[in-house]
Amino acid sequence: MKLPIIIVNFKATEQAVGKNAVVLAKSLERVANETGASVAVAVQAMDLVPVLQAVKIPVLAQHVDPVDFGSFTGHIPPALVKRLGAAGTLLNHSEHRLPKKILADSIKKAHDAGLWVCACANTPADSLAVSELGPDVVAIEPPELIGGDISVSVAKPDILTKTTDKVKSVPVLCGAGVKNTQDVRIARKLGTQGILVASGVTKAKDPAAALKQLIDGL
Repeated sequence: MKLPIIIVNFKATEQAVGKNAVVLAKSLERVANETGASVAVAVQAMDLVPVLQAVKIPVLAQHVDPVDFGSFTGHIPPALVKRLGAAGTLLNHSEHRLPKKILADSIKKAHDAGLWVCACANTPADSLAVSELGPDVVAIEPPELIGGDISVSVAKPDILTKTTDKVKSVPVLCGAGVKNTQDVRIARKLGTQGILVASGVTKAKDPAAALKQLIDGL
């Protein structure tokens, strides 16, 4: 996956699931193609196939489980996600936290399947612990700022500084409240290699324009 990168997490918001997921992904792909920026989308499991069929930018599953093919009702095998054509997965988001043992096993299974892994963390210390499990990138996201109007890079820049000081084995992404060009520029100056964003794009009146603003900050 090319860095610096912007990963847009579609979550399960109404504007970004089902047919809306396909429309949104196509819109964001056009911006990526126009600007040459590295942009990926993380979508619901039920939207993986239609979105993968609609776009060529990297598509991530919002979650995978540490299982192989077999008797695992309700689980998401990483090998299946890869077979469908996804590039990677998002793990340990604050809305889907995992015990460290499960996270470690999930990262390994994802890598065994050939998936790229973005693992989330909520503090600098947690970021270090998560980085030691071997993901490809760590996204630092203080839960209290997720979905808010103030970016972590503005509200709590020390969190980014402490994280990039601690985490040396993998690149760090900035998440939580990122909304505009300035948010991204600050995050980049503080040593991050991109951003993980959700509502700042998915709930924007013009998602394509919102993404362009963020790309300007890269």
